[in-house]
Amino acid sequence: MKTLLKWVGLALLVLLAVAVYRLGGPLIGAKVEQQVAKVGLSPNQVAANGPLPGEVSLYAKELACQQKISTPGYFSSLNGAEIADSERSGIFPCATFLGSRDGPNQVFAWRSASDYPGIAYINSRHPGELYIMGGQVPDARDPIMAGPYLAKADAATGREIWRTYFDNANASGWFIGNTNLNILDNGKLALSWSNNALLVDGDTGLILKTTPLPSGEAPAPDSNFKHLTIAPDRTLIYKNQTRPVGCMGQGTLGIIKCIQEGMQMPKSVLVAVHPDTLEVLDMLQLPEPAPSPHIVTMYRDRIAIYIGLNQSVRRYFWDPQAKKLSADDSWVVHPIAKGQTTATAPSVIGEWIVTQLNGAGSKEVSSSIVAIHRDDAKRHQVVFPFGPLPPGGFSFAPPKAGADPENGMVYSADMGLGKVAGIKLDQATGEMKTAFVVDNITSTFQPVIGPKDQRVLLLTNAKLNVEKEPLMAAIFTDNYKEQLTWRDAATGKILAESDFFEPLTINSLTPPGFGGRIYFPTAWGRGFYVLQAMPKPAAAR
Repeated sequence: MKTLLKWVGLALLVLLAVAVYRLGGPLIGAKVEQQVAKVGLSPNQVAANGPLPGEVSLYAKELACQQKISTPGYFSSLNGAEIADSERSGIFPCATFLGSRDGPNQVFAWRSASDYPGIAYINSRHPGELYIMGGQVPDARDPIMAGPYLAKADAATGREIWRTYFDNANASGWFIGNTNLNILDNGKLALSWSNNALLVDGDTGLILKTTPLPSGEAPAPDSNFKHLTIAPDRTLIYKNQTRPVGCMGQGTLGIIKCIQEGMQMPKSVLVAVHPDTLEVLDMLQLPEPAPSPHIVTMYRDRIAIYIGLNQSVRRYFWDPQAKKLSADDSWVVHPIAKGQTTATAPSVIGEWIVTQLNGAGSKEVSSSIVAIHRDDAKRHQVVFPFGPLPPGGFSFAPPKAGADPENGMVYSADMGLGKVAGIKLDQATGEMKTAFVVDNITSTFQPVIGPKDQRVLLLTNAKLNVEKEPLMAAIFTDNYKEQLTWRDAATGKILAESDFFEPLTINSLTPPGFGGRIYFPTAWGRGFYVLQAMPKPAAAR
């Protein structure tokens, strides 16, 4: 009898186990799969546990705010231009910081569902869509990548909707450099690659028109029309970034490396192009190479183009009636001290044109900021926010100086020195005083988001994988990690900071998205990260 009871009990246990497996097996399996999927994710990604749509209730408010701001020539969106507007100001007053300004914050992150190698820029048109310019930032793993290409993606998941390739340097042999990303007021995208202008349908990705652009004195194989800005009359103002003759490097880093080896760049050229037909309206040969982007703004009642060149800062005019580009010989400044290198793209602060020096790096002199009065080029002020270059130091400041005209602030980033400064500019005199300096390694622009009295400064921050490795060696091999920080724009105080991810695309931008999101394009890895800062919940008691 006892033996029988044992066998009956054993049978019941087996049946119970089978029932548990059948009922709970899928749940257990799902839990296991979920944990496996989280292997290798950063804490920010684990916290998000999926795509980030942001605060969707803000979409309409942010779009309405942006549409109250005049953006002639550009699509009225939160991020319709490469760096905010024709002045490339980097100011996004309608973008939202969702975190706390006086308490701890939590950062959530999620990586795009699709891969976008070599991302340079990310822009938005309508709240649910993103445009991605990629395939033009070579790295140590992919020195000649396929591209450039333009892709459209879902703004929350990063899943690709379409992708249009313009070239493949492996097949064509052409020099491939970065190219700006701007959305015209009619929703189409005006772009370029190598020595070609093109117009792309923003809905379908169809290439509507292409036109060859004249490279001027620069040999065509060493010319890339990276720089495009839309003038207030909608004319496209193109300028080429030239590669030193004999240099075989690809991308912006390839140019910088050859310059640091003493190779000489050919002179750049300025070209005006019709926005709908892509007809070349006029061309003006520049007296020097101009490796940094230009800006377009109004001076009195004229369309003015300000350019930082290798040895000078100059002003040019575009006359839409005569369809002519012309140089303003009365406004030429030579602010670059002996030992310093090229001026980066200017910024506008009231009556002052501000530019950063040491765009190509210097082992002799620290970076500086110069402010030039737009009425009188002889009136200019200079500040060295990081002081003199320390012995054995290296100054490398490729991004343009950030600016906030409403608050009279200038932002200077020197990657070589590993510092970022906030500088107060007196708009009556042009005098500049350093408001704060923070230890922060970044090669990228310094976007400012939010309303005038609540500005937040976005800064990436790099951390070397090998502490003692020389900085440029780490940059050229991508041997570092990088994070995003949200800071008080007046003091530099950190409000929120993300995990460290793969390096950001060098000299790129972390643009804002609708609903409090920020996009972080990586040089390698898989696509880009969507980041969102929120107040950290109080710990449970």
